[in-house]
Amino acid sequence: MTPHAADGAPEAGRRRVVVGVAGGIAAYKACALIRAFTENGHYVRVVPTEAALEFVGRATFEALSGNPVHTGVFADVPEVPHVRLGQEADLVVVAPATADLMARAVSGRADDLLTATLLTARCPVMFVPAMHTEMWEHPATVDNVATLRRRGNVVVEPASGRLTGKDTGAGRLPEPDEIFALASLLLERADALPRDLVGRRIVVSAGGTREPLDPVRFLGNRSSGKQGYALARLAAQRGAEVTLVAGAVAGLDDPAAVDVVRVQTAAQMQDAVTKHAASADAVVMSAAVADFRPVSFAASKIKKGAGEPDSIALTKNDDILAGLVRSRSEGALSEDTVIVGFAAETGDEHGDVLTYAREKLARKGCDLLVVNAVGDGKAFEVDHNDGWLLAADGSETALPHGSKALMASRVLDALRPLLSQGDRT
Repeated sequence: MTPHAADGAPEAGRRRVVVGVAGGIAAYKACALIRAFTENGHYVRVVPTEAALEFVGRATFEALSGNPVHTGVFADVPEVPHVRLGQEADLVVVAPATADLMARAVSGRADDLLTATLLTARCPVMFVPAMHTEMWEHPATVDNVATLRRRGNVVVEPASGRLTGKDTGAGRLPEPDEIFALASLLLERADALPRDLVGRRIVVSAGGTREPLDPVRFLGNRSSGKQGYALARLAAQRGAEVTLVAGAVAGLDDPAAVDVVRVQTAAQMQDAVTKHAASADAVVMSAAVADFRPVSFAASKIKKGAGEPDSIALTKNDDILAGLVRSRSEGALSEDTVIVGFAAETGDEHGDVLTYAREKLARKGCDLLVVNAVGDGKAFEVDHNDGWLLAADGSETALPHGSKALMASRVLDALRPLLSQGDRT
């Protein structure tokens, strides 16, 4: 349970998070979100609507948050919760946010505790919509979403998939882990999700590649794909049309509002990235592509003993990043296409990480190069990252330690000014 001071307030250093829950079938997913906040040390107050309590009981929200749950403005009157909750919050997340709840928020209603809290909040406010596709696409909802964003709120793009009953389409609530990642980013950096990539097409590669040796073995690497997925997720939430070319990843859920293309080998990744880059404004190559592959593939499992090879012959894979830069110079890609590379480096007796990174930037010819020092629990298979951002103009920027979402936001900040004026829509 989250430690609290004697008066029920959070201890020093704890962040105050209000989780609003509107009345939709997706309200059950709020339970996992609340648990994620409390398990990460935050002080959580759950504020459901009366309709939300038709889907999830008050006792469940109280047990998960460790705090009392009210829906009306006349509960616990001496504490003035309809004012204090919003005033004191570090973050307000409404998940799910129904069409009705967003309409009431736009009109400034304060007829229950949740809408009153939204009016008094001066912290980041994030709405996570969930509704049927027809409701999400209705002009009234479209206008309400635009108004909320214009007022400085974050309105998350919903996922596509199974809805209530047999229906499928846009309007599905993103998974709790994704909502928590976006919310946590806003606690790290309140301005991390501007709508500054609307009308842009961005291709992101992620994960490692697997180069088959026989039906059960392959050459691979330790890339989890988490950094690439964070980049794709944030680019979509900042308004871009995103294609994610995903290699081998660690069981990650597809980011909401992202078109995912799955590949296995370096050759497959090259084909997919090249195809989608042709119409992209930017390509971000965060995948850890294998440098080599076996010369031959054994049709049956290689057995120990008789027939066991003394060595395995390897051949080089094409350099996808260098190929993109070459295609741009030859006119196969637009000269305005921004190309971002990633480099996982280690130092040695001949130079440090930055020495090798500068050489790689010059050799590859990309516009930006994100550099990670790897080893000792760094970069691969972890949720945090740091490094440097090197630009073709010679500038170098340190990327401080933080979540991979935070690094993704910094990379997109650097990419945005490089995009040409206008868009390709």
